[in-house]
Amino acid sequence: MSRTNVSRRDFLKVSAAAVPVAAMAVNSAGLYAAGDDVIKVALIGAGGRGSGALDNFIEGAKWHGLNVKVVAIAEVQKDRAEGNAKKHNVPMENVFTDFSGYKKVMATDAEYCVIATSPNFRPVHLEAAIQAGKNVFMEKPVAVDPQGARRIIAAGELAKQKGLGIVAGTQRRHEKPYRETADKVAQGALGRILSARVWWCGGRLWFREQGNDSDAMYMVKNWVSFTEMSGDHIVEQHVHNLDVANWFIGRPPVSAMGFGGRARRKTGNQFDFFSIDYDYGDDVTVHSMCRQVTGCYDRVSEHFVGTNGSTWGNGGGFKMQSPKSVDVGRYREGNPYVVEHYDLIQSVREGKPLNEAKNVGEATMTAIMGRISAYTGQLVRWSDVMANQNSPFYNLMCSPSAEDFEAGPVTAPPDDVVAIPGRD
Repeated sequence: MSRTNVSRRDFLKVSAAAVPVAAMAVNSAGLYAAGDDVIKVALIGAGGRGSGALDNFIEGAKWHGLNVKVVAIAEVQKDRAEGNAKKHNVPMENVFTDFSGYKKVMATDAEYCVIATSPNFRPVHLEAAIQAGKNVFMEKPVAVDPQGARRIIAAGELAKQKGLGIVAGTQRRHEKPYRETADKVAQGALGRILSARVWWCGGRLWFREQGNDSDAMYMVKNWVSFTEMSGDHIVEQHVHNLDVANWFIGRPPVSAMGFGGRARRKTGNQFDFFSIDYDYGDDVTVHSMCRQVTGCYDRVSEHFVGTNGSTWGNGGGFKMQSPKSVDVGRYREGNPYVVEHYDLIQSVREGKPLNEAKNVGEATMTAIMGRISAYTGQLVRWSDVMANQNSPFYNLMCSPSAEDFEAGPVTAPPDDVVAIPGRD
């Protein structure tokens, strides 16, 4: 990971200035008449999660009685691009297999974009989609460094001005048990939250040999092994649980202090585990634990303790006062990976587009704070990554960046060379 003192131009100011007020009325929220039954979508990132997300989008549209036409695909792995094109009857002239292919997608008549590339590309791709007037579903997390997370939040503000919808892959926010529990917590059933513990502990993920692949393709195929691509697993996976913490507590943390290490991995440059204490202010603390080591105890969940009791994030083991005002029947049942698309489409068609850019941007930044603290051994404040431009962490930037991949050949970081905090 490298650092730069050169700040990016404020995306929001530039983009907002480039959009006349009259143009803001021309958006996909107004593209639909009541009788329309076909919506057009493009896929950016056709790997396993991208293919699945597109299927989920199509299913969510069916719940509305709508058909979906897939109009374009951008994916640098040619076999995956062509396989999805064949599956969804996309003409090959609308299949783009270079790192700038997303730009060509933006020139199509897609009304929605499903963005499921690796996290390092998401700030660039979201900005392009919003500038092009597309509604967006994007997978989590949404950045790998502080600059990227801030770009996501800024793009979300522009989307509000343009009346565009953004839903993120933090599907717990669309899962009925979580939503009902969050409502009860918000209405005071837990009293004042005092503390929480959040976990994502599971086994290690895949690795593919480089063979004859370029460094760029090696990193793309092994994005879960490189901090520059995924943000490390505290960002890529544990962002779900940290998002629930922010959601239930109602704000992001004030600071993070933690540690981590690497003992088992042989490839990439990520840690095997993290242990982070997050201070949310007002004497509220959250302990975060995540691990990718096969053969250990697995746990993926959240637990909150308040002055009136305790609860798991999904309402299990509910030990708190249950307010009578919660309407437990108002959230849609079903697979949350489909419900999130259903909710996006519904909000756009009703002219009240959901916008989750700030929530997922802040959850991603929360995870990034924890990673930076573990890598450096330092206390990292929210202000260090969001406001204080004199902080050494404010302009921290992972390299190679998304723009580097688009500009030409990149060099992969060496395997098994990792951050070591402190000194002898």
